[in-house]
Amino acid sequence: MVRHRRPAGFTLLEVLVVLIVLGFLMVGLNQGVRTGLRLWSAQTRQVGGTAELDSTSRILRTLLGGLPVAATTPGAPLTAISFKGTAERVTFVGDLPTGLGTTNRAEITLALRAERLILVWTPHRHELAGTMPAQSETELLHGIARVDLAYWGAVSQESPPGWLAQWDSSALPQLIRVRLSFVAGDGRQWPDLLIAPYLSTPDT
Repeated sequence: MVRHRRPAGFTLLEVLVVLIVLGFLMVGLNQGVRTGLRLWSAQTRQVGGTAELDSTSRILRTLLGGLPVAATTPGAPLTAISFKGTAERVTFVGDLPTGLGTTNRAEITLALRAERLILVWTPHRHELAGTMPAQSETELLHGIARVDLAYWGAVSQESPPGWLAQWDSSALPQLIRVRLSFVAGDGRQWPDLLIAPYLSTPDT
């Protein structure tokens, strides 16, 4: 009897099938890697944006929640050293942390400039009256389309308390609201930040 033996190796059809399957696998792996990288990049941006928002929120609470007051006579009402607010900016005397467990008193302005929420400050020293020290600027957030500040309180004993777009009284408002709107396409969310200023030890 004559046996027909199959030639050793793979046939052309088998090789083609293997190459096609391998090609599909490579396409799937490549697409999966691209999708994974996009998800990782988006997650990184989201985590970074959230951390940036949390950091800004803590800074504003620290500065506006611990405003120093001016020295007054015993029994007289305590007033802020300096505080003036509008819907677009707020200027005050506050204590900036140095990172070494201490603070430096400064003239501080919180405002929006070129889609950037910034702090601008100069040292607050009595001996520098009449001298203009150099300003320092720090960016808190970028991509801001609008900042809306409001102040809750009564500017006089005769007027009822309410939300005001401007605060000129030497007394501090009971609440400060910070509302931010981001530029189009920015997915970050900023819930209204409400800060209740308290009066610290009077300046001596």
